[in-house]
Amino acid sequence: LAFQEAMTKGTTVIVQSAALVKQVVFPVEILPVKGVLASMFTEFVCLTVLLIYVVWRDAVNWTWLLLPFLLASQALAMIGTCYVLASVGVFVRDVKDIVMVLTVAGFYLMPALYPPGMVPKAFEGFFWLNPFSHMVWCFQDVIYFGDIRHPGAWLAFPVLSLLVFYLGFRVFRKLRPMFGNVL
Repeated sequence: LAFQEAMTKGTTVIVQSAALVKQVVFPVEILPVKGVLASMFTEFVCLTVLLIYVVWRDAVNWTWLLLPFLLASQALAMIGTCYVLASVGVFVRDVKDIVMVLTVAGFYLMPALYPPGMVPKAFEGFFWLNPFSHMVWCFQDVIYFGDIRHPGAWLAFPVLSLLVFYLGFRVFRKLRPMFGNVL
Protein backbone atom coordinates (compact mmCIF):
# COMPACT_ATOMS: atom_id res chain seq x y z
CA LEU A 1 0.00 0.00 0.00
CA ALA A 2 2.91 2.35 0.69
CA PHE A 3 4.27 1.61 -2.76
CA GLN A 4 0.88 2.34 -4.30
CA GLU A 5 0.60 5.63 -2.42
CA ALA A 6 4.12 6.66 -3.45
CA MET A 7 3.44 5.88 -7.09
CA THR A 8 0.23 7.91 -7.05
CA LYS A 9 1.95 10.87 -5.37
CA GLY A 10 4.94 10.57 -7.66
CA THR A 11 2.91 11.13 -10.81
CA THR A 12 2.05 14.72 -9.85
CA VAL A 13 4.91 15.78 -7.60
CA ILE A 14 6.70 17.85 -10.25
CA VAL A 15 3.55 19.48 -11.62
CA GLN A 16 2.35 20.42 -8.12
CA SER A 17 5.73 21.98 -7.34
CA ALA A 18 6.08 23.88 -10.62
CA ALA A 19 7.28 27.05 -8.89
CA LEU A 20 10.15 25.18 -7.23
CA VAL A 21 11.03 23.30 -10.40
CA LYS A 22 11.44 26.53 -12.38
CA GLN A 23 13.99 27.83 -9.89
CA VAL A 24 17.52 27.19 -11.04
CA VAL A 25 19.00 26.43 -7.63
CA PHE A 26 16.37 24.02 -6.30
CA PRO A 27 17.39 20.32 -6.45
CA VAL A 28 14.28 18.84 -8.10
CA GLU A 29 15.52 15.30 -7.44
CA ILE A 30 14.41 15.73 -3.83
CA LEU A 31 10.70 16.00 -4.67
CA PRO A 32 10.05 12.31 -5.52
CA VAL A 33 12.18 11.20 -2.56
CA LYS A 34 10.12 13.38 -0.22
CA GLY A 35 6.93 11.73 -1.46
CA VAL A 36 8.37 8.26 -0.95
CA LEU A 37 9.45 9.02 2.61
CA ALA A 38 6.01 10.42 3.40
CA SER A 39 4.40 7.28 1.98
CA MET A 40 6.63 5.04 4.06
CA PHE A 41 5.67 6.79 7.30
CA THR A 42 2.39 4.86 7.51
CA GLU A 43 4.25 1.62 6.86
CA PHE A 44 6.69 2.40 9.69
CA VAL A 45 3.81 3.05 12.09
CA CYS A 46 2.09 -0.21 11.13
CA LEU A 47 5.33 -2.18 11.42
CA THR A 48 5.99 -0.64 14.84
CA VAL A 49 2.54 -1.69 16.06
CA LEU A 50 3.11 -5.17 14.60
CA LEU A 51 6.50 -5.44 16.26
CA ILE A 52 5.02 -4.47 19.63
CA TYR A 53 2.39 -7.18 19.18
CA VAL A 54 4.99 -9.77 18.17
CA VAL A 55 7.16 -8.92 21.19
CA TRP A 56 4.12 -9.06 23.46
CA ARG A 57 3.23 -12.52 22.08
CA ASP A 58 6.87 -13.58 22.45
CA ALA A 59 7.02 -14.52 18.77
CA VAL A 60 10.09 -12.54 17.72
CA ASN A 61 12.15 -14.37 15.14
CA TRP A 62 15.67 -13.87 13.81
CA THR A 63 14.21 -12.89 10.43
CA TRP A 64 13.07 -9.55 11.86
CA LEU A 65 16.72 -8.53 11.66
CA LEU A 66 16.33 -8.57 7.86
CA LEU A 67 13.54 -5.99 7.96
CA PRO A 68 15.82 -2.90 7.62
CA PHE A 69 17.38 -4.45 4.51
CA LEU A 70 13.94 -5.05 3.01
CA LEU A 71 12.77 -1.53 3.84
CA ALA A 72 15.90 -0.06 2.24
CA SER A 73 15.37 -2.18 -0.89
CA GLN A 74 11.73 -1.14 -0.99
CA ALA A 75 12.67 2.54 -0.62
CA LEU A 76 15.14 2.30 -3.51
CA ALA A 77 12.53 0.68 -5.74
CA MET A 78 9.93 3.26 -4.74
CA ILE A 79 12.26 6.18 -5.41
CA GLY A 80 13.27 4.81 -8.80
CA THR A 81 9.66 4.19 -9.76
CA CYS A 82 8.66 7.68 -8.61
CA TYR A 83 11.48 9.23 -10.61
CA VAL A 84 10.06 7.68 -13.79
CA LEU A 85 6.44 8.47 -12.94
CA ALA A 86 7.29 12.06 -11.96
CA SER A 87 9.15 12.56 -15.24
CA VAL A 88 6.37 11.10 -17.34
CA GLY A 89 3.71 12.91 -15.29
CA VAL A 90 5.07 16.26 -16.42
CA PHE A 91 4.40 15.40 -20.06
CA VAL A 92 1.35 13.13 -19.70
CA ARG A 93 -0.98 14.54 -17.06
CA ASP A 94 -3.35 11.54 -17.14
CA VAL A 95 -0.64 9.16 -15.93
CA LYS A 96 -1.99 9.47 -12.37
CA ASP A 97 -5.32 7.94 -13.40
CA ILE A 98 -3.58 5.15 -15.29
CA VAL A 99 -1.35 4.38 -12.31
CA MET A 100 -4.32 4.29 -9.94
CA VAL A 101 -6.19 1.79 -12.11
CA LEU A 102 -3.14 -0.40 -12.68
CA THR A 103 -2.14 -0.47 -9.01
CA VAL A 104 -5.62 -1.49 -7.89
CA ALA A 105 -5.78 -4.21 -10.54
CA GLY A 106 -2.19 -5.24 -9.83
CA PHE A 107 -2.94 -5.66 -6.13
CA TYR A 108 -4.95 -8.76 -7.02
CA LEU A 109 -2.05 -10.17 -9.04
CA MET A 110 0.21 -10.27 -5.98
CA PRO A 111 0.42 -12.95 -3.32
CA ALA A 112 -0.57 -10.45 -0.63
CA LEU A 113 -4.07 -11.83 -0.16
CA TYR A 114 -3.53 -15.46 -1.16
CA PRO A 115 -0.64 -17.77 -2.08
CA PRO A 116 0.00 -18.64 -5.73
CA GLY A 117 -1.27 -22.20 -5.18
CA MET A 118 -4.79 -20.90 -4.53
CA VAL A 119 -5.25 -19.38 -8.00
CA PRO A 120 -5.89 -21.19 -11.28
CA LYS A 121 -2.75 -22.38 -13.03
CA ALA A 122 -3.43 -19.97 -15.91
CA PHE A 123 -2.87 -16.98 -13.58
CA GLU A 124 0.04 -18.35 -11.57
CA GLY A 125 2.57 -17.00 -14.08
CA PHE A 126 1.46 -13.45 -13.27
CA PHE A 127 2.75 -13.92 -9.73
CA TRP A 128 6.22 -14.85 -10.93
CA LEU A 129 6.37 -12.01 -13.48
CA ASN A 130 5.04 -9.38 -11.10
CA PRO A 131 8.05 -7.67 -9.43
CA PHE A 132 5.87 -6.72 -6.45
CA SER A 133 5.37 -10.43 -5.71
CA HIS A 134 9.05 -10.80 -4.88
CA MET A 135 8.80 -7.92 -2.43
CA VAL A 136 5.70 -9.44 -0.81
CA TRP A 137 7.34 -12.85 -0.50
CA CYS A 138 10.36 -11.34 1.22
CA PHE A 139 8.17 -9.48 3.71
CA GLN A 140 6.12 -12.64 4.30
CA ASP A 141 9.30 -14.59 5.02
CA VAL A 142 10.39 -12.03 7.60
CA ILE A 143 7.10 -11.21 9.29
CA TYR A 144 4.89 -14.27 8.88
CA PHE A 145 6.92 -17.40 8.21
CA GLY A 146 10.02 -16.63 10.27
CA ASP A 147 12.36 -18.30 7.81
CA ILE A 148 13.45 -17.97 4.17
CA ARG A 149 10.86 -19.81 2.08
CA HIS A 150 11.36 -17.84 -1.11
CA PRO A 151 15.12 -17.69 -1.76
CA GLY A 152 14.61 -16.63 -5.38
CA ALA A 153 12.68 -13.59 -4.21
CA TRP A 154 15.56 -12.65 -1.88
CA LEU A 155 17.83 -12.55 -4.90
CA ALA A 156 15.39 -10.89 -7.29
CA PHE A 157 14.00 -8.15 -5.04
CA PRO A 158 17.25 -6.33 -4.11
CA VAL A 159 18.61 -6.62 -7.65
CA LEU A 160 15.37 -5.33 -9.16
CA SER A 161 15.29 -2.51 -6.59
CA LEU A 162 18.77 -1.33 -7.52
CA LEU A 163 17.99 -1.63 -11.22
CA VAL A 164 14.74 0.33 -10.90
CA PHE A 165 16.46 3.03 -8.87
CA TYR A 166 19.30 3.36 -11.38
CA LEU A 167 17.05 3.44 -14.44
CA GLY A 168 14.55 5.77 -12.77
CA PHE A 169 17.26 8.23 -11.82
CA ARG A 170 18.71 8.15 -15.35
CA VAL A 171 15.29 8.83 -16.91
CA PHE A 172 14.66 11.67 -14.45
CA ARG A 173 18.04 13.31 -15.15
CA LYS A 174 17.53 12.98 -18.89
CA LEU A 175 14.06 14.58 -18.87
CA ARG A 176 14.68 17.16 -16.14
CA PRO A 177 15.98 19.93 -18.46
CA MET A 178 12.62 19.89 -20.29
CA PHE A 179 10.44 20.26 -17.17
CA GLY A 180 10.59 24.06 -17.14
CA ASN A 181 9.47 24.32 -20.77
CA VAL A 182 6.42 22.10 -20.24
CA LEU A 183 5.36 23.58 -16.92
